Amino acid sequence: MASLFDPIRVGAIEAPNRIFMAPLTRGRSTRDHVPTPIMVDYYERRATAGLIITEATGISRQGLGWPYAPGIWSDEQVNTWKPIVSAVHSAGGRILSQLWHMGRVVHPLFLDGAAPISASATTAPSYAHTYEGRRRYTEARAVTLDEIPGLIENYRAAARNALRAGFDGVEIHAANGYLIDQFLRNNTNFRTDRYGGSIENRIRLLVEVTTAVSEIVGAERTGVRLSPNGDSQGVNDSEPEKLFAAAAAALSKMKIAFLELREPTLNGTFGKADRPPIAPLIREVFRGCLVLNSDYASPRAESAVASGDADAIAFGRPFIANPDLPRRIKLGLPLAKENTSTWYTQGTEGYLDYPDAAE
Repeated sequence: MASLFDPIRVGAIEAPNRIFMAPLTRGRSTRDHVPTPIMVDYYERRATAGLIITEATGISRQGLGWPYAPGIWSDEQVNTWKPIVSAVHSAGGRILSQLWHMGRVVHPLFLDGAAPISASATTAPSYAHTYEGRRRYTEARAVTLDEIPGLIENYRAAARNALRAGFDGVEIHAANGYLIDQFLRNNTNFRTDRYGGSIENRIRLLVEVTTAVSEIVGAERTGVRLSPNGDSQGVNDSEPEKLFAAAAAALSKMKIAFLELREPTLNGTFGKADRPPIAPLIREVFRGCLVLNSDYASPRAESAVASGDADAIAFGRPFIANPDLPRRIKLGLPLAKENTSTWYTQGTEGYLDYPDAAE
């Protein structure tokens, strides 16, 4: 039986354990989405994770609508990611860049008043976080067929920039109600062209983006994140089992390094699930490394890996207050609790001041 502390090969990457660090938006970049020096220490201290997946990182100005989140489309952004990646490597870690386009949940205030893009003309529920406070989402416009090659090129350019910054690979964010997820699911995709209608058509953008990114970094250094089992920012599907099994099978054929599934449990603490996890169906069709995420505590994580339900577990919020999380789990040490009021603030409080257990 496998253990959380067994090494694992993830495509071309040798991970020393199966406790991965999930993407965690923290809002510590500049207003222009440039990483800052405090991010060096933050990621370096978490280098004992088997694999770090960075906070969601914008592939373009059009695709980024979260205050103080980082991007990776400019030379300045690439150059300020370099010391972060280097610090993780010097500490013996491995780190991937998560490539992000938010689609319809980018507020026009981030776009000089322009409408965000999505699969179809729809509006996200609730409110956006902006530099001017919370604002209601506005209707997105349907991206045109002529625009899709340029969109895919943005992913390709971001992947190229990730290599320039020294990352070990990338993860494509296709989950949580963001752009690719808006194409995947039938309550936000009403297209009648080759990107809409059938499941084969709705997974087309995911397949094309993954192909483009794999051509740059290699399939063996490419991962994908999906969130199959519930509503995500108003994005859902009437037949998620069929949809996500088809998506996973297509990704398996491409031989990507790993697939991460963010699936809250029905009574979970984080996120909304309207059905049991779909991971067992995906496990049957995806042949690469399968990483599960959400609501995992140590015993449940150990059980999932030992049973073969997962190859690794991605922990999110526990890594905020426990930079030495793998050691704490291994020794059975208590976990510190994070201060939720500092999740997205710009300073070092609640970011660099959580001590290791030994301290």
